Amino acid sequence: MLCFVLFLAGCSVKKYIPEDEFLYEGAELKVEYTENVKGSKKITEELEGLLRPDPNRKFLGMYIGLWSHYKTQEEKSGFFASFINKKYGEKPVYFKQVEPSRTEELIMNRLENRGFFYSQVSSEVLRKGKFATVKYAATATEPYRLDTLIVERDSLPIDREIVLSQEKTILKKGDRFDLDRFKKERVRLDSLLKLKGYYNFNNDYLIFEADTNDTDSLRNFRLYLRLKKNVPETSLVPYVIDTIKVFPNYSVDEDKATEDTVLYNNKYYIQKGEVFKEELLDQYILLEAGDRFDPVNSKLSSNRLSNIGNFKFVNLRYQNLETFDSTGHLRAEFHLSPMTKRSIRTEFMGVSKSNSFAGPALSVSYRNRNLFNGGETFSLTARAGYEFQVGSGDRTGLQSFDLGLQGDLIFPRLLFFIPIQDLFSYSVPKTKTGLGIEYLSRGGLYRLNSFFANFGYLWNANKYAYHEFNPISVNLVNLTQTTPEFDEILESNPFLKKSFEQNFILGLNYLFSYNKLNDRFRTHAYLLSAGVGFAGNAASGLENLFGTPDGKVFGLEYAQFAKVDLDLRYHLNLSKDQTIATRFYAGLGIPFGSSVSLPYSMQFASGGPHSVRAFRIRSIGPGSYRPPVNDTNSYFDQAGDIRLEGNIEYRFPIFSFLKGALFMDAGNIWLQNENEALPGGKFTTHWWKEIAVGTGAGLRVDIQFFVIRFDMAVPIRFPYLPDGEQWGNSFDFGSKTWRRENMIFNFAIGYPF
Repeated sequence: MLCFVLFLAGCSVKKYIPEDEFLYEGAELKVEYTENVKGSKKITEELEGLLRPDPNRKFLGMYIGLWSHYKTQEEKSGFFASFINKKYGEKPVYFKQVEPSRTEELIMNRLENRGFFYSQVSSEVLRKGKFATVKYAATATEPYRLDTLIVERDSLPIDREIVLSQEKTILKKGDRFDLDRFKKERVRLDSLLKLKGYYNFNNDYLIFEADTNDTDSLRNFRLYLRLKKNVPETSLVPYVIDTIKVFPNYSVDEDKATEDTVLYNNKYYIQKGEVFKEELLDQYILLEAGDRFDPVNSKLSSNRLSNIGNFKFVNLRYQNLETFDSTGHLRAEFHLSPMTKRSIRTEFMGVSKSNSFAGPALSVSYRNRNLFNGGETFSLTARAGYEFQVGSGDRTGLQSFDLGLQGDLIFPRLLFFIPIQDLFSYSVPKTKTGLGIEYLSRGGLYRLNSFFANFGYLWNANKYAYHEFNPISVNLVNLTQTTPEFDEILESNPFLKKSFEQNFILGLNYLFSYNKLNDRFRTHAYLLSAGVGFAGNAASGLENLFGTPDGKVFGLEYAQFAKVDLDLRYHLNLSKDQTIATRFYAGLGIPFGSSVSLPYSMQFASGGPHSVRAFRIRSIGPGSYRPPVNDTNSYFDQAGDIRLEGNIEYRFPIFSFLKGALFMDAGNIWLQNENEALPGGKFTTHWWKEIAVGTGAGLRVDIQFFVIRFDMAVPIRFPYLPDGEQWGNSFDFGSKTWRRENMIFNFAIGYPF
């Protein structure tokens, strides 16, 4: 600490300032308004942004960057000063670079743009030693306000459209004179005229003129809106689309002479061979020959074509045709550049998990992006992995081997028994079917075979909203070759045994997501994701129809439950590189019928790199339950029907692609029904006393869209300890035993939330 104080003391820059110079320390601005003005705070902030130049930056009151610049000008600057200068160094800003009179003019001009005409602005220069500052003072007069808005018109159809548009004008009587609002009104009118087909119109063709004469008040003005003189005639008429051409396999190198032209639904499809079926591609295009130009349908058509997932680039171009009468004429051309049709991807991974499992995994994926020449995407993925337990204690020697094969086929259209795709404008829903099988051998315990299938729909309602609905979801699990040890685990916990026996899940699920986290320019960004699922009703109906009511269908015991979950995330972006990220997660599973708990594969778990990071994966709860030390069973026992979790994380830059984070996590899981094998696991009104809390710090290697994350966390609240003893940790970092028991390292790909 003493070294740091001495370093700051040595960072004085006064001795480096030349004799005839003053270091500029910045400026202050005080604005007085003669009356209460709506938005005065924003206007003042805008005026403060005109104060130039920006002074040298300070850190803890010291000019660190400036000091390093001065220091490196010396013959022997030293390594430390050179390093600081390279990262944070900045040249001095002297008072001679400041032009107070010019800044006064800028402030005066900006006040007039906001309606405060004949205001007063002054400045005062203050010098102290080798430093100088400037104080600006502005007195804003009573603003001019709108009395009447008058549209000057001629006999042109476009004038009639402008007059009709005034019903929704943003300029109202009594509004303060404001150039920015005039510009926004011009943009609004331009957008409205574009919707009416005026393809060649530009908002620069509109002009506002203010007149302070002939009003009831000296501080009122009349505003006249008219078209500028000499506006091109082609900009004053609406345009009609005469011809639509679509190039499904567009390439600048393609020989156009060898391509075939097919006329379908008044559109010309030009391609070599049949790259994409015309009747399927046509349903994505909302433009029709003979319609007026429509920017909304143009953008929607491009979005819909892009959402197929088959094209690398989608470009819509309009060409002005020479034909011209009372309307203009356009030719629309869709240039679609397809992606590579077939691809194979191989991934070899070294897996390391927070539950001390580690091992290699191999994944091979094949993808065909246009299987039946209708934009269908077929993918087939094969996976093999081996993991072994590297931790100490009774869990040592546990190992697992898994194999998986999954195929998905996505149709970029709605496969439904009645035509309803016209109800979707932003994007056409996709129909997804999937089949898969998995084999898992948990060495020394059991083998598990599973089969799953689903059929559903997914679509984007707009830029932010996403929906996924699976009316058919089937999961069949077959537990085989259990060892006496695992049989003993099941016998000691009837709930766990039941969750493995209910090996047939037939149900439906729905997911909704509204995501504004990816907008980097938002100060307040958020995500809302909600899911709901039901299982067992269809199986129960089949049982009643074809069998006896014994809780089985086709000889398989089926699960009955409802499950909902909610994920809320909020990011406060303090700057481009600094964010306070928060998350709240809640999940609830309700077993009913013959089920006393959710199936094992559907249960919630807490702890790990994407949960409460101060506890190992699946090591929290349920409730206040604490498994015996080094108990192998706990990995299966610590799951539940209810989950609550909250997280907060401060993210900041260190340098370049290396980011840092400070975080705190809290959460737990609970059971719906009492389980004697897991005392304290049932959800009660005192659930808040059973929350686990942890804190820590982390590093992130953030390379564009790829993030490698390292987190180190320690628990500070233990839900399984008696009341009064749950909070606290000795934080004995010097103790090897304490570090082994309390410091939890997490490695993961991507941000936690």
